[in-house]
Amino acid sequence: MHVSFRDATLDDLPEIVAIYNSTIASREVTADVEPVTIESRLAWFHAHGPKARPLWVVEDETAGSGGKRIAAWLSFSDFYGRPAYARTAEISIYLHERARGRGLGTRLVAQALDAAPALGVDTLLGFIFGHNAASLALFRRCGFQDWGRLPRVAVLDGVERDLVILGLRVGSPSNEAALR
Repeated sequence: MHVSFRDATLDDLPEIVAIYNSTIASREVTADVEPVTIESRLAWFHAHGPKARPLWVVEDETAGSGGKRIAAWLSFSDFYGRPAYARTAEISIYLHERARGRGLGTRLVAQALDAAPALGVDTLLGFIFGHNAASLALFRRCGFQDWGRLPRVAVLDGVERDLVILGLRVGSPSNEAALR
């Protein structure tokens, strides 16, 4: 898969939302239980910007009829909304079904690790359901460590689920070794 990364534009929001909504039914990726709307994601979209909290899309140049389509997206989001946490960001990754299992998640995390220092970020966090084995494995493979577990804080279809907090100090030897 030949892909290119770029900052998202407002024109990308429908595809970003479609990819996000495609993960809801699995009950593994998001705590939303109903599809979200483009309108409901506008404030979230505008909270991102290329200089501090980017929202990237990955275009799959081999998709469809010779055109480019969004295969994945990654966002850097504020953690906890207080000034003392400005150097910490949560990253979220969502892949289109056709792009899963092809190493794109690893490439996205590596790109985020590379970009973090220039964004003024030295700590990255991931919040992942405890039963989402694929995402947990991805983040751990990229050097993230388990920093916390919130037991049974989410209820999905009547089933209580854990939330695992994974963290990584950017530039630490553990993440550089993991990505080699």
